[in-house]
Amino acid sequence: MHIDLPEKRYYGIGEVAKAFGVNTSLIRFWEKEFDVLKPKKNAKGNRKFTPEDIKNLQFIYHLVKERGFTLEGAKIHLKEEKKETLNNFEIINKLEGIKSQLVKIKNQL
Repeated sequence: MHIDLPEKRYYGIGEVAKAFGVNTSLIRFWEKEFDVLKPKKNAKGNRKFTPEDIKNLQFIYHLVKERGFTLEGAKIHLKEEKKETLNNFEIINKLEGIKSQLVKIKNQL
């Protein structure tokens, strides 16, 4: 899944949930379940997700929603095989982004 978010330092939970097509409650739930998600909170307590958090959310989304992992299975996979799988996932994600841009260019011709 390729997420289209403008490049920023921080993203609010609403824009993150919208980009993933899920409820904010699911993002909060995943934050509690997966220790790799550590959004910063401002004085009001609003979550601010970094680009690194977004990468981790994409990986979690991929494992749980696209590959059908249970939460426990995804946690184990993240711990045991994160580096190799994340590298492959990032490569695939970049290629999907390039494909999307090429399709846009093709449609403009």
